[in-house]
Amino acid sequence: MNNSILGDVQQKSLKLWEKAGILDENVEVLAHVLTTEEAIGNPEGDDFPLQRGKEKLMEATFKGEKGQAFTDRFGNFSAPLRDICNMTLDNNFNRAIFIATLNAVQRSLGKAERTVHCRDEGPKLCASQFADYLMDKYGKVRITQIGFQPAMINALSKKFALRVVDLDPDNIGTVKDGVPVGGPEETEDAINDAELLVVTGSTIVNDTLGDFLRADKPTVFFGTTVAGAAELMGWERFCCQSS
Repeated sequence: MNNSILGDVQQKSLKLWEKAGILDENVEVLAHVLTTEEAIGNPEGDDFPLQRGKEKLMEATFKGEKGQAFTDRFGNFSAPLRDICNMTLDNNFNRAIFIATLNAVQRSLGKAERTVHCRDEGPKLCASQFADYLMDKYGKVRITQIGFQPAMINALSKKFALRVVDLDPDNIGTVKDGVPVGGPEETEDAINDAELLVVTGSTIVNDTLGDFLRADKPTVFFGTTVAGAAELMGWERFCCQSS
């Protein structure tokens, strides 16, 4: 199911870019790995995945516009747009290249915004605003958060019954702001227990995003990684402090 969702994103992108007439332009798309300082500055706390070297932000530049994607497989890459939009999306590296590129290209076309990660106080401010947004729209619901984002756990746990699931063994089994962090084996139970899913956009890079699109409950994605795909596919996304 996941591959078909990412395939739909890829095919819709290809058709849009063909219509825009940009596939045949002699344009290079460069993705480079940002340092932690470049990516998020100096936020409060030291437990963001970027700060611990678990993930990096890949940044693609297209016609002067930037798009980013979180990934645990990173490196430099350069290719024409046509090659990138026809990539086989069979690993996290290729998916990160495609998604960062998607974000940059969609931004250049005016079809995506807030594709560059917030910095310094941004994560804390975003988390607080996100908690208010969810309370206003959904009420005091039970939330399952997919992906360890410390500022968000702090803010959501103050307003909602919250469960958190993550893939990182260093996070699993820990307790953050009174909330135990579960592993992937708890995902299905945590989803069933929730009335609302709050999901990191980086699930589109690790190809698990489709697991969290449910007919019986709403999903809100957060972060810059899913910016272009969310606009393209009509998924709800919150990311208020990015640029």
